[in-house]
Amino acid sequence: MPLLTTGKPFIRDLEQSGALGVYAPLEGGNEGRYLRRLRATGYESMTLSARGLGDLSAYLTGVHGVRPPHVGKKEIRTYFIPPMLETRLATMPATAKGLVLWLIDGQVLSTQELTYLSQFSTIDPRVKIVVELGGDRQFSWVKLTDLLAA
Repeated sequence: MPLLTTGKPFIRDLEQSGALGVYAPLEGGNEGRYLRRLRATGYESMTLSARGLGDLSAYLTGVHGVRPPHVGKKEIRTYFIPPMLETRLATMPATAKGLVLWLIDGQVLSTQELTYLSQFSTIDPRVKIVVELGGDRQFSWVKLTDLLAA
């Protein structure tokens, strides 16, 4: 891998497909470089872990209930949290190109969840999605639609 990379092919593929699956070296560092290049081209970024997300459509675009762990004699309460993407899109500056949702630990997602994420850009074209699907020797990416078709 070259020491300096512009990231233009990555950004071009992300804008065309709307959702990419990436394979990054396990020692890290490449994700930050590509996120920095996305921010430099005008995108806002949001990083989440895919572990424990539950229902993706409810968590990302709808109001959803969360129950904290029960620790004894307290009553069980449900707290309602606003949608993650909708609140972030509402506060995004008008000059931004869009929002990039970067999901780490994406290998735990099912095929149905990956299909939903690959079609998310048709639901809201302002949102681009990058899912880390595992480790590799060099940073590489594939369109999620191509990955699911195989």
